[in-house]
Amino acid sequence: MSRKKKTQYSGIGGQAVLEGIMMKNKDQYAVAVRKPDGEIEVEVEHYLGILHDSKLKTIPFVRGIFQFLDSMILGMRSLNYSSSFYEDEEAQETVTDKAFHKLFKDKADQVLSAIVMVFAFALAIGIFMVLPYFVTSLFSEYIRSASFMAIIEGVLRIVIFVLYVLSISLMKDINRLYRYHGAEHKCINCIEKGRPLTVRNVMRSSKQHKRCGTSFLLFVMLVSIVLFFFIRVDNPLYRVLIRIALIPVIAGISYEIIRLAGRSNNFLVRVISAPGMWLQRLTTKEPDESMVEVAIAAVEAVFDWKNYLYETFGYEIDDSWLVEEEQAEERQTP
Repeated sequence: MSRKKKTQYSGIGGQAVLEGIMMKNKDQYAVAVRKPDGEIEVEVEHYLGILHDSKLKTIPFVRGIFQFLDSMILGMRSLNYSSSFYEDEEAQETVTDKAFHKLFKDKADQVLSAIVMVFAFALAIGIFMVLPYFVTSLFSEYIRSASFMAIIEGVLRIVIFVLYVLSISLMKDINRLYRYHGAEHKCINCIEKGRPLTVRNVMRSSKQHKRCGTSFLLFVMLVSIVLFFFIRVDNPLYRVLIRIALIPVIAGISYEIIRLAGRSNNFLVRVISAPGMWLQRLTTKEPDESMVEVAIAAVEAVFDWKNYLYETFGYEIDDSWLVEEEQAEERQTP
């Protein structure tokens, strides 16, 4: 293996779901789930995304808006699939469920998922964009500097976000989700460091990654501080509307930053990535080997990591080597 190359961009990304991992490579994605009986179920599908053939998705600062929407849609789809293995079969159908199925028939679940996604997005806007403004405005009689008010609002936005992440991490189910999140990162780091994708190598890899969604959201907070600092209006209603209207712009800029971070490792990139990597200490936890096995299954369903290691790092992994690695792992297992 060439020692000159360090971390190399692989193009794959993922998301933790209920008792599993979603991994995406180009237009193909796989969801691997550890079922209640202990077996790993893997579903492979294609997702072209909204406006997949549009040139808008190639324009810098515009493509990030569509990437953000695609990630939300695919994330919700993957989460629904994973949760289907853990639904309570004895639960009775509610009146609302019956009404939805009667009205939308086979598309009832998709419509309900869309409503939930829109509601969650609106709630996030209210909590992280609008609420900090209203709280900060309570001090407008005491603080006359508009610049200082903008800084206070931005800091409050970040504080609310960090407290939110910290509070949900205390929940048992979310904590387990964060462990799968760690397994997802470890798999990608393992590959991009040029290491064969084995349980032992993955467990030794970092659980933090510069292209993480957590880092993206933190960039959203930081970019919003800069934009709201320079873009100001006097009317309170217009201030709120501008904060909402600028969300696509903020998402587009944040996407370009996170995209750069995933493809470069220079000093400046490491500096701007550092806060997001620190925050990932809250959103990623150390997985166990069974979780790593699920993550590996998701990767291998959509990504030829052996060919990637050969083309990127210049060495070949054969089946006999993998057999020896598996035997070594079994001997180390207590």
